[in-house]
Amino acid sequence: MVVHAFTRDALYGHSFGGLFIVYALVSNPRLFDTFISASPAMFWNNGSLFDDVYRPPLAFSPTLLMKDGLGQNGEAYSGKQKLALFIGYGSLEQFPVKRRTETEAEFEARKTFWQRSPMTEYCHELYDRVRASGRTREVVLKEYLGQDHAGVGGSALTDGIDYFVDW
Repeated sequence: MVVHAFTRDALYGHSFGGLFIVYALVSNPRLFDTFISASPAMFWNNGSLFDDVYRPPLAFSPTLLMKDGLGQNGEAYSGKQKLALFIGYGSLEQFPVKRRTETEAEFEARKTFWQRSPMTEYCHELYDRVRASGRTREVVLKEYLGQDHAGVGGSALTDGIDYFVDW
């Protein structure tokens, strides 16, 4: 009898959970092989987590993502392959549309709230920075057309599982 078991692992999070995924990626990328971040709340703390993700011309970041495959004590990555990152966001997060039951004032308030967190721009910036680091085997950025913040959670989870299994 042959039993196949995963020798890889993944971490998934949505919104502030997605922010945690990015934090885990830059603070200790050896923990997982695949990181799946859906609508990460990169606006948190004025976007300070961006400072921990390498992108030229930044010379150095004190995170493990920048340490050429070495852990905190200089040990090698224990044979793990380079990690992968999947980022998903909804097209309606930064650019919402008026709901049919919403008043104009309600729509303007909701639009103002979501435009303070430019999800499309933040996800593209995250994608660019992680890709430029050269420390990943792959970075995928997926926009979910017609979906808002809540809808992305489930869609990215399903696609993230497929992404993790099919590599």
